[in-house]
Amino acid sequence: MSSLTYRWSALSDMGLRRNDNQDAGYAGPHLLVLADGMGGAAAGDLASSLVVRELRKLDADVYSQDDDSMEALAGAVHRANDVLGDAIAENPAVEGMGTTLEALLWDGTHLRQAHIGDSRSYRLRDGRLTQLNDDHTFVQSLVDEGRISPEEARVHPHRSLILRALLGRDDNDPDLITLTPQSGDRYLLCSDGLSDMVDDAVIEQTLAHESIDMAATELVRKALEGGGHDNVTVVIAEFVSAEDDAHDDTGAGAAGTESGDGTESTTEIGPGDELACADGKPQIVGAAAMQPRPPTGRAVTPSGHLEVDPEEARYAPRPPKRFRALRWILGLVIIAALLAGGIKIGYDWTQRQYYVTDHRGYVAIYRGVSADIPGLDLNHLDRTTDVRVSDLPEYNRQQVREGIEARDRDDADKIVQNLTESADKQGGGKEDADGDEKSPSKRSPGASDSPRNTPSALAPGGAGAEIENAWTVSS
Repeated sequence: MSSLTYRWSALSDMGLRRNDNQDAGYAGPHLLVLADGMGGAAAGDLASSLVVRELRKLDADVYSQDDDSMEALAGAVHRANDVLGDAIAENPAVEGMGTTLEALLWDGTHLRQAHIGDSRSYRLRDGRLTQLNDDHTFVQSLVDEGRISPEEARVHPHRSLILRALLGRDDNDPDLITLTPQSGDRYLLCSDGLSDMVDDAVIEQTLAHESIDMAATELVRKALEGGGHDNVTVVIAEFVSAEDDAHDDTGAGAAGTESGDGTESTTEIGPGDELACADGKPQIVGAAAMQPRPPTGRAVTPSGHLEVDPEEARYAPRPPKRFRALRWILGLVIIAALLAGGIKIGYDWTQRQYYVTDHRGYVAIYRGVSADIPGLDLNHLDRTTDVRVSDLPEYNRQQVREGIEARDRDDADKIVQNLTESADKQGGGKEDADGDEKSPSKRSPGASDSPRNTPSALAPGGAGAEIENAWTVSS
């Protein structure tokens, strides 16, 4: 099997309705990153540029099969989140800023992916487009529960409400996924400025363009033609054999460049001209390519009123409401009433929940919830496996010990399958015909073609209840 390498292209545009670009993109020889800043006037552009700046340090290293590139990526994401927390602590005016993240780290054999938020990654293989992650959004949780269809989700009024993002706190972690590219694959990272404006069928057709530079240009153009309601950023990688790349690094298309005032421009290149990445230099676009504006918090109009930024209205946490103590008292009264009259209903609900954790050194599935109430058993052992926790990679061991929530029993089985594959890879796994890693083990139920976790089902209380975060274990 010949070794692989990839060509890259990145392009960003402010869109037709925004006054600044809060997206940030990076493409280099080992790393692809896209971050969509949020918080509006609370400095979303600062958040995305800080995260990209921290992650791009990974591109300075060359990874081999013996290196734990997934550990390196997970560590870099946590450090980037800490950088956000430090920036907020130093300047409370930017409280509420945050960012989504899509990152792909190439170690020469596999792509290690980190995903959090509603930005997306796609793979085009043999002319077929596949979305590689699930949106961490309220409407996606409704789709997962079967309450609305994917078509309804595209026009849902709350489709941009994000449940997970990098916010400088320690309560949100990314989904970590391993992918195995094949020659000819194209990978696309994009902000919701593209996916909200352009259907997947059109993205599939456009991504298959003759060159990745032209594909990037056409994707941005179609997003603008579709309305351009938001910043739009695309980062593309095309995998080729190293031998072919050494003899053929030309193409036709267009490359995105930064002009002096920080806006994007497009330069047409004709057949036979080199791709924009032919010089081997990384491409940095959007907020990461510009000096972030001073973080001043919310603006004030001449009349003295606070100006509401559209991004802040969509993403940023709401300010605390008044009468907090009264709300707490009322809440406790309601909880007491519910406990008095609805303990049986609540208990039945807990017994429909599942989670995966450590049982005497082995991976096990528990039914119920991981909580202790005197006089009431809320969980019991459902099934043990022969997967030793000590055989798992370090980040998987930590997840198992803390407990991994599952949507239902089938989801718990998928989590066990992914853990089994991770344990087998420690001793050497194998790949399936489609290129993604599969384990030869038969110790747990069937594997998922797109291993990842989504937010768990809404807890009792209706569609407005808080949705708990869930770790994702993927191979």
